[in-house]
Amino acid sequence: MATDTAKISQLKSAVANLNQISESEKTGFVNLVSRYLSGEAQQVEWSKIQTPTDEVVVPYDTLAPTPEDPEETKKLLDKLVVLKLNGGLGTTMGCTGPKSVIEVRNGLTFLDLIVIQIENLNKKYGCSVPLLLMNSFNTHDDTQKIVEKYSNSNIEIHTFNQSQYPRLVVDDFVPLPSKGHTDKDGWYPPGHGDVFPSLKNSGKLDALLSQGKEYVFVANSDNLGAVVDLSILILVPIVDFRVTPKTLADVKGGTLISYEGKVQLLEIAQVPDQHVNEFKSIEKFKIFNTNNLWVNLKAIKRLVEADALKMEIIPNPKEVDGVKVLQLETAAGAAIKFFDHAIGINVPRSRFLPVKATSDLLLVQSDLYTLVDGFVIRNPARTIPANPSIDLGPEYKKVANFLSRFKSIPSIIELDSLKVAGDVWFGAGITLKGKVSIVAKSGVKLEIPDGAVLQNKEINGPEDL
Repeated sequence: MATDTAKISQLKSAVANLNQISESEKTGFVNLVSRYLSGEAQQVEWSKIQTPTDEVVVPYDTLAPTPEDPEETKKLLDKLVVLKLNGGLGTTMGCTGPKSVIEVRNGLTFLDLIVIQIENLNKKYGCSVPLLLMNSFNTHDDTQKIVEKYSNSNIEIHTFNQSQYPRLVVDDFVPLPSKGHTDKDGWYPPGHGDVFPSLKNSGKLDALLSQGKEYVFVANSDNLGAVVDLSILILVPIVDFRVTPKTLADVKGGTLISYEGKVQLLEIAQVPDQHVNEFKSIEKFKIFNTNNLWVNLKAIKRLVEADALKMEIIPNPKEVDGVKVLQLETAAGAAIKFFDHAIGINVPRSRFLPVKATSDLLLVQSDLYTLVDGFVIRNPARTIPANPSIDLGPEYKKVANFLSRFKSIPSIIELDSLKVAGDVWFGAGITLKGKVSIVAKSGVKLEIPDGAVLQNKEINGPEDL
C-alpha cells in the first residue's frame, strides 16, 4: 500500500498533465487531497459540542429596525452584491440544464424571480445591486445563453465558474481523467465551500472591491426565501450565517454549534455513527443551516490570500462505470469559524423555502403562497406555522409528470399532510384539508374529480371517493 507521501507525489504528477483545468485548480485540488490524507476529514469530538448562545446565534426579532432614511438605505445597498450558487442541474427532477431555469410559478423560473427581486430593489432605492452567478462546468454554457434574456434589465449580471476537480479512483488515488475518463463523469464541482477561492481566482472579488462593494449575500438559487434583508445588511461588519428553526424535513441538514470556543457548522458527514440519531433530533439541535451567508468581501480576500479557509472536508463516495471514486467537498457555512466576530441569525422559517423536489413545487405553486414583485409570500390565511407535509410517489418525481397529473394545483390552506402514490390524477378546483392519503391500488387508475373536497380522507380506490 502506497504511503500518503507517495500518493501525493503520484497525484501531483498526474494532475500536472490535466490540461483541462487551471494551475490554481490543480493547486487547490492537491491541497485538498493532502489535507484529507492527513486526517482533516475526521469527525468531531462529540463531548465538546455545546449549544450556541443568543450572543452568537442572534434571534431575528432582536435585530435593529431598518433605516427610515431612503438615502441611508441606498448607501448600504450600493455596497452589496447578491451571489447565487448556480452550479446544480435539474436532473433529479427530470429536467435538463441548470436547476435555476425550472419554472416555479406563473411561468417564471428561479432565475426570473431573482432578477425581478433585484430589479425592484434597484428601482425602489435608486441603487445598483449586481447579481453574480457561480456556475459549475455543468451549468456554465447554458447559463451564458440564458442570461442574455436579461440584457435590458436594470441590473448587472456577472457569471464565474467554481473549480473543476478530478474524481479520485479509490483503489490507487489516481485522478479518474488520467485513466481515460475525460468526459464530464471524470470531474466534479467541489461543493459550495469553493465559492470563496473561486470568487478570488476568477478576478471578480478584486473587481467588486474596486467598485466600492463591501458585502456579498450568498444563497442557493433554488431557495425562494433567500432574499435581501435590510435588517441583516445593517449588521454585517464581518460575516453572518443564517439559520432557521429545524423541522423533521431538515434532519439531514447542518446546524450551528459552539465548539472549542468558536461557533461553527456541523454537517451530518462529521457526526460519529453512534450519534447520528441524536444529531437528527429537533429537540437537541433546534436550528438548521439555511446556507444563506452575508460576508465582508475584504475579509474573504484576506483569508483566501492567506490560505486560511481550511473548512472541514466532506468525503463523498461515488461510482462511475463500475469504478469506485471519491470526491472531496467543502461547505460554505463551515467557513464561519475563520471569520472574526462571526454570528448566526435565527431567522423565521419563511426565509428558508427551498425547492428540492416536486413535493416542494406543489407547495409554492399552491394557494399557500402568492407572488408579489418576484417574492414568494406565504398566504396569511394559513394559521398553522408549519407547512403541510407532502409525500408524492415516484410517479410525480419528474416535473413534467407532476404537472401532467394536476389539472390545477389543489387548495391546501387547511392541509396537514398529503400522501399520494400510484396512478393518481387530480382534476381542477380540488380542496385538501387535514390528513389526506391517496394510494391507488396496483393496476388501478384513480381520478379525483373536479371540485372535490377531501378532508381527513384515506382513499385507495374509486369506491372511497
